[in-house]
Amino acid sequence: MAMTARHKRALRVRRHVRVRKRISGTSARPRLSVFRSARHISAQVIDDTTGRTVAAASSVEPALRQAGTGGNIDAARAVGRLVAERATGAGVKQVVFDRGGYKYHGRVAAMADAARQAGLEF
Repeated sequence: MAMTARHKRALRVRRHVRVRKRISGTSARPRLSVFRSARHISAQVIDDTTGRTVAAASSVEPALRQAGTGGNIDAARAVGRLVAERATGAGVKQVVFDRGGYKYHGRVAAMADAARQAGLEF
């Protein structure tokens, strides 16, 4: 029995709501939020107390888009490195990881590992 795309998205949103009940970004330790689509991946470092995005990176950006496709693990690693560089430039060293209801596997894990290697602490 095949799941429809709408049903899969609804299940992901339910998982994300469950995760967000416990995870919140502060000024000292903002939230690293991940969004993954079929073609691209994006990440934001968000301070939830002020509602401000500290740093962001996406495979849609022209610098990363020239490197090739945005929907693979290499692009996820590039986004992880870029968001970590921008966050450390803004003075953020520690973050709380918000996987957005996705499995910690594949592109999501590759992005998180690259962000760790670039200097962010989870």
